[in-house]
Amino acid sequence: MIFGLECKKVRRTGFIPAFLGGGLLAAAVPILNMAFRSEQYLALDAPPVYILMSANWQLMTMLNILLAVAGACLMYHTEYADGAIQRMCTLPFKESRLFFGKFVVIAVMCIVVLTIEAAGIAFCVYHWFGLSENIWTELLKNFGYALLLMLPAASGSLLISSACKNMWVSLGIGVVCVFTATMLPTKSFVLSLFPFALPFQMLAGTEENIVHNFMIAASAELLIIAIAEILFLKVRRSFE
Repeated sequence: MIFGLECKKVRRTGFIPAFLGGGLLAAAVPILNMAFRSEQYLALDAPPVYILMSANWQLMTMLNILLAVAGACLMYHTEYADGAIQRMCTLPFKESRLFFGKFVVIAVMCIVVLTIEAAGIAFCVYHWFGLSENIWTELLKNFGYALLLMLPAASGSLLISSACKNMWVSLGIGVVCVFTATMLPTKSFVLSLFPFALPFQMLAGTEENIVHNFMIAASAELLIIAIAEILFLKVRRSFE
């Protein structure tokens, strides 16, 4: 029920077109890169998915996280702008359900965006390298891993947006977090655990034990952010 209600809310905003447009833009990155520099990448002796992800994933991830930040800000802006949250606090309704409903919506849109991007990578593999037998399994693993590492950034953006009544404040904080993540050393495991830095990691070419560690860290961060939101809502209610 809460998921359906959230879907109705975002249909009245530019949320869905923004994610679809952002997904298409990110999917175009490897295609344009290969169109202009195909000779450079075809000369490399490595699996096609690894070549394409290594060359394009940083920029694609940047677009993905910015989409998640903007989407989270937009979703909570509609609540604060219309005073819906204040009215909701007078009802026998757990405000945390609002957060989790929005999280499910943004997670679904992340799946849509990553699916579009996977199609872009698949087109590049087909057009320039030729499809192999295990290409679909490889893409599913890579983008499934990318989805898991993207969810902490999406939930963290929702946490920030739920705490800020002014959309520009939450958007500014989110953008600062994104650009901070780009400046962190990618080889440092501890610094890479920053929720906005996690999505920059990729499965292709990464050792199996490191992949498992990042998956555990992402799952733990999701749980921690959910608990932090529940505690924040309780504290805020006690001061209102």
